[in-house]
Amino acid sequence: MQQAIPQAADTEASALMTDKNSPQGSLSAPTRRETTFKRVAILFAGGPAPAANAVISTAANSFMRAGIEVYGIMYGYSGLVEYTPEKPLEADKHYKLLTPQMLKRSRNSQGILIGTARANPGKLISAPAHLEDPQLSAPLRRVYDGLCSLGVDALISIGGDDTLKTANKFKMYQDRLPASAKRIPVVHLPKTIDNDYMGIDFTFGYFTAVETLASEIRNLLADAEASKSYFLTETMGRSAGWLSYGAAIAGEASLVISVEDIIGSYRLKETVVNQKTGESEAREIMDVDRVVARIVKTMIAREEENKQFGVIVMAEGLAELLPQKYLEGIPRDEHNHISISHVNLGRMFSKLVTEAFKKQTGRSRKVTGLQLGYESRCARPHAFDVMLGSQLGVGAYRALVEEKKNGVMVSVIGQLQLHYVPFEKLIDPESLVTVVRYIETSSDFHRLARFLETYVDE
Repeated sequence: MQQAIPQAADTEASALMTDKNSPQGSLSAPTRRETTFKRVAILFAGGPAPAANAVISTAANSFMRAGIEVYGIMYGYSGLVEYTPEKPLEADKHYKLLTPQMLKRSRNSQGILIGTARANPGKLISAPAHLEDPQLSAPLRRVYDGLCSLGVDALISIGGDDTLKTANKFKMYQDRLPASAKRIPVVHLPKTIDNDYMGIDFTFGYFTAVETLASEIRNLLADAEASKSYFLTETMGRSAGWLSYGAAIAGEASLVISVEDIIGSYRLKETVVNQKTGESEAREIMDVDRVVARIVKTMIAREEENKQFGVIVMAEGLAELLPQKYLEGIPRDEHNHISISHVNLGRMFSKLVTEAFKKQTGRSRKVTGLQLGYESRCARPHAFDVMLGSQLGVGAYRALVEEKKNGVMVSVIGQLQLHYVPFEKLIDPESLVTVVRYIETSSDFHRLARFLETYVDE
């Protein structure tokens, strides 16, 4: 007897669950849609992430199957921002025509087929009014002119929150062009191993990065147990603790601490002088002594369980909350943000913890500080990230050709069901910045780590 198919609970869910372009339950290919697009461009910017090629190849193949040419823009915006009619874009240097042969069996490959870079043509734009200034918007104009010179009809942007902001500014720049000017619709595909993106539950590459770091942590645990010692690891995750928490849970770490945990009695205030403006300002910081004491408590609790070893995981973003005395001589960027890579949080806290443990117990315990993260950015992607990345890549085609969208981020919910989030729901309309998605400390995801790690009475 044929099993009945459960009906969706509401119209919206039904629309998400049904492929509107092919008969329900059939094995037919998706219906080919009529489109005016002749050529589209795919661009990847920012840090690498596993499954990048799954996104690029599935997006490109989707368009090519519809008879649309696909240009892969090489190394992010770095070539486009330098475009002038006197310096035209060159094939195989600034862009390449993607072909099925080139993309063969690339979904599970490592690296980025079209490269990446951090060039940011929208960095001078921090308010909508800046788009009216020809000097401030000149880099965006060069990007627009460069794409027009290639005959590009639509842009697929892949990247993190900075790249999302750039995509939004690129759309806003075009919105201000004369009515007769060509428009290049843009859709954005979210990418970051940090997983701190609003509008999507998990970003592609996150789970692969988590497993890569978790594997490192498990190796360190075996080393620590053999030598009755500790490792204090600093993991990537500047703004939020998703990567640290995921790696700690999967890697069976003894304790994980991220920026979300520096609340209540763990947070203090200090007055500092802004090195850029010279003005005094109050900033919130962590109580370093209290954080160190919490780590020592975990070590002592483990000894009571006859475990004289362990791995502590700390998110690199905690460096932003260090008191000023720990940041002397650390370089800063144009936004007055510290260079986290120069802090070496793991080494700093390993020294503080070693000293505090000996002072409290009278015994020595070796604590080694390590930085983890870069090894996870181009790891071979896991199945889920390949599936998620593939759906996002296909989503770019469906957004532009089937749904005729412009200015949306492609996202998924539930069982990889596509939906499209307008830029204006993700970006502040006045400052043009995105909002970081932190781990909610009351969430079951956060509580899971506390359940699994060594219990300590506060």
